[in-house]
Amino acid sequence: MDEDLDIKIGLEVHVQLTALKTKLFCKCSANYRGMPPNTLTCPVCLGHPGALPVLNKKAVEYAIMVALALNSSISPQMLFFRKNYFYVDLPKNFQISQYDKAGGVPLSVGGWVEFSVNGEKKRVRIRRIQLEEDPARLVYPGTITTAPYTLVDFNRAGVALLEIVTEPDIKTPEEAYFFLQKLRSILEHLGVSSENMQGSMRCDANISIKGGARVEIKNISSFKDVYRALQYEIIRQKQQLKHGIATVQETRHWDEDRQITVSLRVKETESDYRYFPEPDLVPVRISEEWIKKIAAQMPELPDARKERFISEYKITEYDATVLTSNKKLADFFEECCKLYPNPKKLANWIMGDLLRNLNETGLDVTQLAITVEQFVDLLKMIDEGIISAKIAKRILREAVRTGKPPRKIVEDEGLLKIDDEEFIAKIVDEVFREFPKAVEDAKKDRRAVNFLVGQVMRKTRGRADPNITNKMILSRLEGK
Repeated sequence: MDEDLDIKIGLEVHVQLTALKTKLFCKCSANYRGMPPNTLTCPVCLGHPGALPVLNKKAVEYAIMVALALNSSISPQMLFFRKNYFYVDLPKNFQISQYDKAGGVPLSVGGWVEFSVNGEKKRVRIRRIQLEEDPARLVYPGTITTAPYTLVDFNRAGVALLEIVTEPDIKTPEEAYFFLQKLRSILEHLGVSSENMQGSMRCDANISIKGGARVEIKNISSFKDVYRALQYEIIRQKQQLKHGIATVQETRHWDEDRQITVSLRVKETESDYRYFPEPDLVPVRISEEWIKKIAAQMPELPDARKERFISEYKITEYDATVLTSNKKLADFFEECCKLYPNPKKLANWIMGDLLRNLNETGLDVTQLAITVEQFVDLLKMIDEGIISAKIAKRILREAVRTGKPPRKIVEDEGLLKIDDEEFIAKIVDEVFREFPKAVEDAKKDRRAVNFLVGQVMRKTRGRADPNITNKMILSRLEGK
């Protein structure tokens, strides 16, 4: 259905270079989160007359690392432009950015990101990567559409921002989600940006379907919301086309509370921004020697790490892909491998129960209360026969939610596995007395045995040894 619509989605991803200590063009601290409003400012980032910007060299080096990681061609010389627009988040009334037209040269052009969607390889081309300054942060009491006034915090004004623009190669919201996930993993492995910091990675999504104009959805702050916003917008535009209503070129806002997009303004065109070269910054020359020096310092990237996981730990490509989709998850797995010699079992538990618990609690792996040592200890308790795998799942769930060490949970709640055959026999007797029909069914159809085993487990809160239980029930059914 969607193929007939010829959906085209392009993303503009804005990534704060959170590893930097200072802003892009001044010495103000870039660590603005949690700080009192408007306390990290100076004449440069506030745009006072006569204040001159000085480029942060480290920001350029981080940007070059990202360009190399995304297979982008780095320009031998880049220029900064003034992007003019009047809005409350820009004290200068222009943003120092880059431009790829009218003689402008961004940091890099071209490149691609490759990722998997449901086992299928997908490649999205990069159009350009550019450096620019972040505008101030706007705070709305209520929603953007209903707030009676707007507060402005200039602490964020001037923080180094990397804009990564894709070609419109994305066809579905799901592809957009997995593209962003792969991009995040690359950035985390490079160590230039932390997605965990609120607002450090934001996204504008441009979407059009056959027969309609291109619509831009601004400032979406999470991957899930990118997915939801695109899904909503596809349905909205489809309905408009179906009823003969033309989709106009406009900028829309994703309302997270109502899960809808709302119109903000008719889309500006590039000519509205009146780009012209920034006269206070000289062209930046990027030599081959500089690029080689930066390339030599780059860390292992997700794709290379995935291949190493496959060869070193002998896990499947699928497992390696999932584990390296998040640097913290990959780090957690590798740390566990140092303490536990069964990588496949570790991968299964991390990708299964651990991720499921994280998803249910809305946490990510960096917020895990359970340590690598405690996680490994949980698996060792299964191996030693102290607890059953079923009990281990329950313990892990509690450990993730409370931070309590698994061994402590076992001790406090008396969850040791029961392998006392005499005790289990008594429970089996109880089950046989309580469920005579199930016993008769099990004599005719062995698949019904599972019900009886389940009842024993229920009575022992999952602590009975399943092998002993199963063996004992079969023996009773056979009249032994």
